[in-house]
Amino acid sequence: MPLVAGVDSSTQSCKVVIRDAETGALVRFGSAPHPAGTEVHPDAWWDALQTAIAAAGGIDDVAAISVGGQQHGMVCLDEDGEVVRPALLWNDTRSAAAADALIKEAGEGDAVAGARWWAETTGTVPVASITATKLRWLADHEAENAARTAAVCLPHDWLSWRLAGHGPKSQGLEAVLGALTTDRSDASGTGYFSPVTNQYLPEVLERTLGHVPVLPRVLGPLESGGQSPAGALIGPGAGDNAGAGLGVGASVGDVVVSIGTSGTVFAVAVQPTSDPSGLVAGFADATGHYLPLACTLNASRVLDATAKLLDVTLPELTQLALAAPVGAGGLTLVPYFEGERTPNLPDATGSLQGMTLGNFTRSNLARAAVEGIVCSLADGLAALTAQGVTAERIILVGGGARSEAVQLAAAAIFGLPVLVPEPGEYVADGAARQAAAVLLGRFPEWENAGATTITAPSAPDVLARYRAAAAALYPMTASSPKEAQ
Repeated sequence: MPLVAGVDSSTQSCKVVIRDAETGALVRFGSAPHPAGTEVHPDAWWDALQTAIAAAGGIDDVAAISVGGQQHGMVCLDEDGEVVRPALLWNDTRSAAAADALIKEAGEGDAVAGARWWAETTGTVPVASITATKLRWLADHEAENAARTAAVCLPHDWLSWRLAGHGPKSQGLEAVLGALTTDRSDASGTGYFSPVTNQYLPEVLERTLGHVPVLPRVLGPLESGGQSPAGALIGPGAGDNAGAGLGVGASVGDVVVSIGTSGTVFAVAVQPTSDPSGLVAGFADATGHYLPLACTLNASRVLDATAKLLDVTLPELTQLALAAPVGAGGLTLVPYFEGERTPNLPDATGSLQGMTLGNFTRSNLARAAVEGIVCSLADGLAALTAQGVTAERIILVGGGARSEAVQLAAAAIFGLPVLVPEPGEYVADGAARQAAAVLLGRFPEWENAGATTITAPSAPDVLARYRAAAAALYPMTASSPKEAQ
């Protein structure tokens, strides 16, 4: 059977998987680190990709390859295809003021009206992460670089372009920059693309960069963007969340809950979303559907901090939590340790409530930490369902998902079946599945070997007590959707 390659070019590293196109069986794997920082020259990504490919045994024998990558980053190219300046990554916050300005300008000074315009037009209310705000920052602070910018693309677009043999000064303006391609999922996170009309928004580019640059052609889910010098088809690629959705086999009705440093809750949906509050980003997925997403700031690091406080390992923290009753004896942790995004409380802090001499135990504290982050993620799910998203099953991924206590708490608090896939490289696997789809003309149904379905008695009282505690601290949360499903 033919082989396909999938790439995950994330903030921290580059990972490459080689899989059988029909069965999805893993054949080889390689990885390489990326430099730290929020501003990185794209050449570092290319070097890491070459190292990861070599570690995976090369790609001369693969029939197709696709790249999943960190969303939103700003890669600017001049008319010769040279990088204008180091790329600003999604986690670079210097464009926060630009985001606020763009919202107000769209509403002619009225931030509420402006947020509504952005949500209805692009699906997303601007924050510092999205590409449009970074272009505005560039125009405001580096006018010469803005003027030099002939094309703008995203990290995965640039790597796909390089894999196709393109590069600086290789073939002239039209051939070099006109060969850039992207996909709908990654384009939907730029702030200058509508996932509903599937068109770029030149008025946004004029308002941000000051002119309309060359932009990557948006490919369909099964469309190839070209071939590598060795003849491998190059898939459209995807943003990292859309790639992960492909990797775990998410379909309409599935909600993917990822518990990492931060938490994400996203769903595959038939209809687009438009949330002027900004809690839900209305992205597209990699199959032709939509991918509404909510983000929480406090996830696995809450477990890390609790384990450190109790002087235990993370596996020991799980055992402590499992020894406590559901509801932690009335102990409730509101885990806003680093502020919060859902709800939008950037200056909030965490709080432990309901303490008595009887329930203030190590096991209850461990349980409260687990339940606190799951309840926080339930608020993310509530934000999605308030936008009309249907939730039939939870797919639980990320480092925190490996805890049995987290798995059982998720099943009880969400009140839905929870599928826990085997730990894996979900974004790279999704990119490989996309590459297989381009090769075969259809998305293959790869078996999710080793996945476990977790069920537990519903515990709505735990979520209700958590929301009451959060509302007592921050009354604005009392107006949030009350039901997670």
